Amino acid sequence: MNLQKRIEILLRLRDYLSANTEDWDAVKHTASIHNGWFTTEFISLAVNNISTHFLQDDKLNKWIQHYHIDDNIIPKNVGIVMAGNIPLVGFHDFLSVFVSGHFQTIKLSLKDDVLLKHLAHKMISWEISLQKYISFAPMLKGCDAYIATGSNNSARYFDFYFSKYPSIIRKNRTSVAILNGNESKEELEKLADDIHVYFGLGCRNVTKIFVPAGYDFIPLLQSFHQYKYFAEHHKYKNNYDYNLSIQIMNNRFYMTNESTLLVENEAVFSPISQLNYSFYNSQHEVISALSNNEEIQCVAGTDLPFGLSQTPGLMDYADGVDTMQFLLTL
Repeated sequence: MNLQKRIEILLRLRDYLSANTEDWDAVKHTASIHNGWFTTEFISLAVNNISTHFLQDDKLNKWIQHYHIDDNIIPKNVGIVMAGNIPLVGFHDFLSVFVSGHFQTIKLSLKDDVLLKHLAHKMISWEISLQKYISFAPMLKGCDAYIATGSNNSARYFDFYFSKYPSIIRKNRTSVAILNGNESKEELEKLADDIHVYFGLGCRNVTKIFVPAGYDFIPLLQSFHQYKYFAEHHKYKNNYDYNLSIQIMNNRFYMTNESTLLVENEAVFSPISQLNYSFYNSQHEVISALSNNEEIQCVAGTDLPFGLSQTPGLMDYADGVDTMQFLLTL
């Protein structure tokens, strides 16, 4: 299958995602039942981001031209171990391998094994020759290269099993934000999106903020009100109640709008329903320290504007590792 044909199929996939047909709506509903964190709202958000930022003709062609991708590649079989923290989180890897012209064997997370499998089968129904390009397996063996995303603990196993092969191994990452204290109401509301979408489960979600000494938290807490409905989500509410009880039992200072906790904590990772914060005297020192922290995926407020952390483009690679370049050098 030549490159132009693959692009045509991706554009057809974009149209399918946007059409909200009865069968696609049913699949999204099934995924939301299968995983309580995958609300239909957040599934739709993930799908819209894929359609808007990945599957546009001009963006795909610009991406392809950047790497001078053509039909001269010798296909290898790339094994992909996908995470399942947010809906369709592994789609960029899927897309990269598909566009490059390699075959792929995918091990889906049990938390997200409905959506991508349906989309792949839909693509195969449009073009039967894709059966040799896309397959799924409960365990990966005999692949020529591997892309694996997981926790720091699982990464040790990936390193052991895949060390003999070309591979990209991804570990735990999270994102932070740096505020200067002069943010507008609109900017704070966009930061609230960076913090709360997908219940904060993505590596691009902000889990820690850095604020100047004497910062007024009231406007920030007010910006979180758009997500107060999280308190009605039982899985989120259980986390909120647990983390609140930890603060109370340990007699720690905290702030809350009754759905999101604000806690002074040096850690960049925070539990679900909690946002950590630290004060700074020098923004330059914070930026310098973060530049050497391999746990950071992106920095809202400096690297990118507030509200854009969960809308990566085709060139925004996880962990800063260029997946397409890796694939083209196999």
